[in-house]
Amino acid sequence: MLPVSDNDRIEKDSLGEVRVAASALWGAQTQRAVENFQIGSLPMPAPLIRALGLIKWAAAEANGELGELEPGLAAAIAAAALEIATGRYPDQFPVGIMQTGSGTSTNMNANEVIARLAAARLGAAVHPIDHVNRCQSSNDVIPTAIHLAAALELRDTLLPALAELARAIGEKSAQVGDHVKPGRTHLMDALPITVGQEMHAWQTQISDAALRLAAVAPRLQCLALGATAVGTGVNAHPQFAARAIALLATRTGLDLSAAPDRFASLASQDTAVELSGQLRGAAVALLKIANDLRWMNSGPLAGLGEISLPALQPGSSIMPGKVNPVIPEAVAMAATQVMGNDAAIAMAGASGNFQLNVMLPLIAHGLLQNIALLADSSRALARRAISGLTVQAAALSETLARNPMLLTALAPEIGYDRAAAIARRATAERRPILEIAIEETGMPRDKLARLLDPVRLARGGSAKGEP
Repeated sequence: MLPVSDNDRIEKDSLGEVRVAASALWGAQTQRAVENFQIGSLPMPAPLIRALGLIKWAAAEANGELGELEPGLAAAIAAAALEIATGRYPDQFPVGIMQTGSGTSTNMNANEVIARLAAARLGAAVHPIDHVNRCQSSNDVIPTAIHLAAALELRDTLLPALAELARAIGEKSAQVGDHVKPGRTHLMDALPITVGQEMHAWQTQISDAALRLAAVAPRLQCLALGATAVGTGVNAHPQFAARAIALLATRTGLDLSAAPDRFASLASQDTAVELSGQLRGAAVALLKIANDLRWMNSGPLAGLGEISLPALQPGSSIMPGKVNPVIPEAVAMAATQVMGNDAAIAMAGASGNFQLNVMLPLIAHGLLQNIALLADSSRALARRAISGLTVQAAALSETLARNPMLLTALAPEIGYDRAAAIARRATAERRPILEIAIEETGMPRDKLARLLDPVRLARGGSAKGEP
């Protein structure tokens, strides 16, 4: 027998005795995992642990209703599980991401902590497997937790954050959208557009990303619970899955159901990969918007200088007065991390062998980190960049007056080649387009002013067929 001190206790599992800190709520299997998996420092995501608490609560309630557990025992386990679901005892989940690929160590961590809490509540022994893990396997619990955690975070965190960003863009567009600015293609001057048209494109990107994410929900809300070890449901009451999933649906408000193919729900993580792809799509949209903001804000003298973002902090430890676009930069890094996580999730999703995927903790980490990064980024852009954005109207007007692409409107009147020659002269002489066009064409000033009017062009006016 292992020696024991006042600071620890001896726990037993099927492999024998293990020394565990006296203050720890976990047991032998968790302790073995802590000692075995000293690889990196990434903890299991808190939303996954909370989802595990909900699953263990529903399982205990269902097992009590079905006669699999004595009512008092079921109630004690359910109450303890709800404590985990509400975020209590986060320090009692020490097993990190880089562990056994099924997530068995984290499932056992939850079982052992809940068993100890339930035993204290009940005043009698509670077994982490025979009681807390009744009718379950790590192989169906962890995939269920991934789907449940992602569905809750998507609904409660990311989709509201994307809606806030889309709303903030729309409100700012209503304030400053009438300003006309040079369009740009290939980073080169192009025909004029309004600030509102540019911002509306951003708003559409964000709204479309939210729609694509919401479209994953029906598959994300299909749960593997009840499949147990390999999909056959061995050791689970025939009504367990339906009862437990119904309880989860009622408590969470999600439209949850049992996976139509239990074998596929264990063998693959295709829905997680699908969700990851849509998260990557949202990251692409955020990165595009962040980079547009950085370019438009560039300057104040040598850049575009079309807008000013809020001055949030000094930008240099050596250059006085420098202020950088810190929020778009942070968002760009977050979006890049999301894309990297997506690549890892894709590889992890392809790592299913026969009846089980063996990179479940990595998938859980990547998905839930991506949801959090995108939600935080959306709120940061909305609150600390878009809302305080101002337009530099004088700079836009000056640039527009010398924009050679305005001559596109003259091409139907004088021909492409002649218009191009005027554009080259105007660029070389750095003079307003209107002045050069008058000198080169001899057309009346009022007619040229109308044809070359940036506001008219930004609203889709054509040279022919207009009064």
